[in-house]
Amino acid sequence: MKDTQIIAQAESFAKEQLGQDKTGHDWFHTDRVRNMTALIAEMENADVFICTVAALLHDVADEKLNPSKEAGLNKVHNWLKKHLNDEGQIGHIMQIIKTMSFSGGGGVPMSTLEGQVVQDADRLDALGAIGITRVMVFSGAKGRPVYDPQIPPRDESLQKEYRDYSKGTAVNHFYEKLLKLKDLMNTAYGRKLAVERHEFMLSFLEQFYKEWNQGGQKLL
Repeated sequence: MKDTQIIAQAESFAKEQLGQDKTGHDWFHTDRVRNMTALIAEMENADVFICTVAALLHDVADEKLNPSKEAGLNKVHNWLKKHLNDEGQIGHIMQIIKTMSFSGGGGVPMSTLEGQVVQDADRLDALGAIGITRVMVFSGAKGRPVYDPQIPPRDESLQKEYRDYSKGTAVNHFYEKLLKLKDLMNTAYGRKLAVERHEFMLSFLEQFYKEWNQGGQKLL
């Protein structure tokens, strides 16, 4: 089967699995990550096919959208076995998807250039105007308030803490994850793109605090 056919089928599978998502991990997120992945892959001379398939399937396996991490990974692995004959490609794509998660900032580093490219593309979609919109959508879906000045940002060093979505606020999530991403980018081009989006989020927070307290509170 040609690479273009496999990519088209991966796209259809992702749309089927993520089309009804209401947490900000929907098909449109995946499509943006796929497009950003292609751009970074070209700049960094990475394998576009591996990057594209991994980008399309990365959230199909996400533990936030499956009964467990293992269930999500098995779903993707079974799909790949039906559509790819190259065990090396299957293993490479699965390794990327297994290592994608932020996990409180303590995840295992990506071991391949292709993994670094896809991870950067996914992290860029958590930054800037899109990132702000997505964290509000996700927090609403999980019942988290936008902001509470009595609740400080959490120490996200442990995955258990990071995955406890019932606690915290949307604004705190900027400090717990989003503002850390700029310094966690893997590729030179990814780092370049992250700077503008990072600065935009800082400007948003500054304006948010001004409006919340009529200019009486500064950035943390």
